[in-house]
Amino acid sequence: MAEITAAAVKALRDMTDMPMMMCKDALKEADGDSDRAMQILAEKAGKRLDKRAENATEEGRIFTGVSDDLSKAVMVEVQCESAPVAGSESLAKLGNALVKQLLTGPGAGSVDELLAQANPDGAGTLAELHESIANKIQEKIVVARHATAAGPVGVYVHHDGKVGVLLAASGEKLDAPVLRDVAMHVAAMRPTVAVVDQVDPARVAEERAKLTEEAKSTGKPENIVEKIVDGKMKVFFKDEAGVLTEQPFAKDDSKSVSQVMAEAGLKVVDFTLFVLGQ
Repeated sequence: MAEITAAAVKALRDMTDMPMMMCKDALKEADGDSDRAMQILAEKAGKRLDKRAENATEEGRIFTGVSDDLSKAVMVEVQCESAPVAGSESLAKLGNALVKQLLTGPGAGSVDELLAQANPDGAGTLAELHESIANKIQEKIVVARHATAAGPVGVYVHHDGKVGVLLAASGEKLDAPVLRDVAMHVAAMRPTVAVVDQVDPARVAEERAKLTEEAKSTGKPENIVEKIVDGKMKVFFKDEAGVLTEQPFAKDDSKSVSQVMAEAGLKVVDFTLFVLGQ
């Protein structure tokens, strides 16, 4: 049997990023042949991960990034099995590479399409990076979803990495602080939709008809009925329909979200809210 030196073990570890003992065992099994040892490591790692395929991925982290010109933002959710892995440098390496490729690459319509693209931080594809990190950690890792926003954008990620928001707006001020503030508002208040026009028209018509009948039953003139209904519809959009623009702004509830955005020359277009695993 060939002598397995410490240098050979270290060299294999540097090439595969696998634990030292696994590298040493693989070299012993391969009788010192590093190429065969790499194959053995890949096979063993794959078998271990196959056993974890049904494991729940209830931990993880949300990663975000903004383009240098502030005109584009992206968000990626990466799930894993344990909290230590969620906070690890290895998961961050994968998440940051995915974000970088979304910002600088051609875009992706699906997670599979994104993973098939080149790793912007090294050789191979993002799928290969994903596989190598999963093999190293020996834990199931899932790239769950991603999102992109354009225009003036606001980005917020909660300190635990489990809630993330992208806010898309229209206007000229790409660096307005209110963009992040409203993204933070979304994370805290969890609106259902961004603007009134996104509420189901059938639901709006039904609510307006109900309120109109109620107002008419008071015997008030038609023009007063309309004003009453309009006022109550504002409450409906704010409280029941969960429209972001109609909600009181979390940092100053004397104003609505649309008002604080307008003060900066901006309008809300849409938002994406990621809550880990939901």
